Amino acid sequence: MNTFALEIWDDEGRKCSFYSVRRIHASENETDLFFNKYDQLPEYKRAAQQLLSFILDSIGDEHGAIDALFNRFENEVTGLPNKGRVQIGALVFLYPNFPLRLYALRIKNREDLVVLFNGGVKSAQTNQASSGLNIKWREACRFAQRIEEALRTREIIVDAKNRKLKSSDNSSEIIL
Repeated sequence: MNTFALEIWDDEGRKCSFYSVRRIHASENETDLFFNKYDQLPEYKRAAQQLLSFILDSIGDEHGAIDALFNRFENEVTGLPNKGRVQIGALVFLYPNFPLRLYALRIKNREDLVVLFNGGVKSAQTNQASSGLNIKWREACRFAQRIEEALRTREIIVDAKNRKLKSSDNSSEIIL
């Protein structure tokens, strides 16, 4: 796997901070690549906006990365949005036949730290059968494996008080 940076994507939410990965020679991180791509395509623009709202509002501000919203387990990563009908208080989260998947990793299963990757169109019954999505899913799994390894070896440290990830050498960037 190529070297990549782990960088803050959005840390303005009350409940959850989001990170993304950026390949070293890329100008945009994987999550921005996803949203920029699908926001430009008329047939997926509405779904991309719904997914962005789900992430920033429902997870970032209102509920955090709780189990109910992170219930689409796909090996090392979770597919967003959630699977099935999920009711939290008076709100119902239900995305039947949702055309897009974005992959995510909850850091140490915490509700306040999530890494967002890339994703794509769910065009078939499984990730493996969805041609473009399959590649993004496999990449997300590799990124997640490397991040999990860095957490185990303490290359990355969770700063729970500030809802942040830090490099063990206290450098300003996290490069893996």
